Amino acid sequence: MANLITIKNCRIENKTKTILSQIDWSLNSGEAWLITGKNQSGKADFLNALAGNNHIIKNNEDSVYEFNVSSSEIVSLERAAHLIQEERENDESDYIEGGVDIGRTGRFFIAQALCQNLHKNAELPVFAEKIETYPAIKLCGVESFLDRGLKYLSTGEIRRLLLARALISNKKLLILSDPFAGLDVQSRAILLEFFNTIVKNQLKENPGSEYPHLIIAMERYTEIPEAITNVLEFSDNKISFCGTKEDYEKKLLIQKQQNDENNEQNKNQLEENLNEVLNNELVNKIQSKDEFLVEMYNVCVGWDGHEVLKNINWKLKKGEHWLIQGPNGSGKTTFLELITGDNMQVFSNDVRIFGKRRGSGETIWDIKKRLGIVSYRMHVEYRMLGNTSLRDVIISGFRDSIGLYESPTDLEIAAAKKWLNLGGFAGRESETFSSLSYGEQRAILILRSTVKNPEILILDEPCHGLDDENRTKILHLMNYIGNAGTTTMLHVTHDKTEILECEKHVLELLPGKEPMYKIR
Repeated sequence: MANLITIKNCRIENKTKTILSQIDWSLNSGEAWLITGKNQSGKADFLNALAGNNHIIKNNEDSVYEFNVSSSEIVSLERAAHLIQEERENDESDYIEGGVDIGRTGRFFIAQALCQNLHKNAELPVFAEKIETYPAIKLCGVESFLDRGLKYLSTGEIRRLLLARALISNKKLLILSDPFAGLDVQSRAILLEFFNTIVKNQLKENPGSEYPHLIIAMERYTEIPEAITNVLEFSDNKISFCGTKEDYEKKLLIQKQQNDENNEQNKNQLEENLNEVLNNELVNKIQSKDEFLVEMYNVCVGWDGHEVLKNINWKLKKGEHWLIQGPNGSGKTTFLELITGDNMQVFSNDVRIFGKRRGSGETIWDIKKRLGIVSYRMHVEYRMLGNTSLRDVIISGFRDSIGLYESPTDLEIAAAKKWLNLGGFAGRESETFSSLSYGEQRAILILRSTVKNPEILILDEPCHGLDDENRTKILHLMNYIGNAGTTTMLHVTHDKTEILECEKHVLELLPGKEPMYKIR
């Protein structure tokens, strides 16, 4: 059994400080490791060290650090968000005829991995025209969206594309961070098959294998591939478990009973605190007099000849909470962005919000002051303002702004502190958004969306990147708000365990079918 990585009595540093003081771990051929731990447990710092983004330093002369892997890469929600951020920063729609810059296509993005000097406006290399014949492309199931712009892909599609690019790049170590978050059933099956196929190939201990070694990192111990052999767990910036999968599962069984008891106590305390913060002077007092909050009549949306939504007829009645379902790329986010005003095709359709047709004179701010939003777009926008303090992110929820541009009032400051305490961020109000893990950023944005008790709360995959503790807390928060009677929720999730009791209505999008949706 060949030794690939050995870390003995070492520490991990970023550019400014030591973040993990003691690491003892090794990776050998024939092993498939799961790296797990809560948000801010040290797990992400360790993964970034393996990928070369943090430094691994020997503590003394007896320390050992051997890295016998020539190249490595992380495929993660964080990387996917960074990619979309790049596309938005490089968008040249304002400077080109027609006003639409689709940016890089999936095909072009993958071709860049094989031809690193390939710039955005360069011609596509000849080899890229047949890129769908590559085994890695087929293994990741990305053939159908290679020629769409990255900015038009769903989160799940982008991560599968990142995986295909990493394989084609011939990376020798791939770290898949929270790989199943936001994936539909088909994509999960593709990813599980991908993982098991590659691990089985490595178990043959074939030195000439074209396949990389794999490490999976997950916030939650769910949907663990059969091929996993070992688990490394982090807690409080230390290794809290290092051993076989079987031994780790025994440890989890012991913890489960205690966690169930704690969850019930925490739920009761959370509801008491929520009742207090939702009864203050800053929450939304406006309530629509119309029976229907949103109406859509024969709505059609598409681009580049690709139909995303077709002839959608749907109404949102006050107090009816809806679950929005459909496979990756089916148009769920597009559907929600017609309501939030973030998709300009709303103005060429008959979409009515709070009784008024979009485009009849109201501004986007007239709409957004009555909405609470958690979305991938919102997350990317806040990443671009990463130095905003957590306090100011929360207060911006009262102002309906991305960032805070005027001095907050004493009342807003006091309310923000209470919400941060509620979310488990007590004493951290001065920390910046960019300093948080992806999952913690998501939790902050959920708190921001609920502070004003909006008429409509739009939740697009809100639990992305959350560990078990934070996920449980957020689901309790959402369910409580749903049952309070003043907010109507629209919720997108692929995870059946995240469906709320109060969600009695389902809109399922069916791409390629006639009709393209089903209501039940």
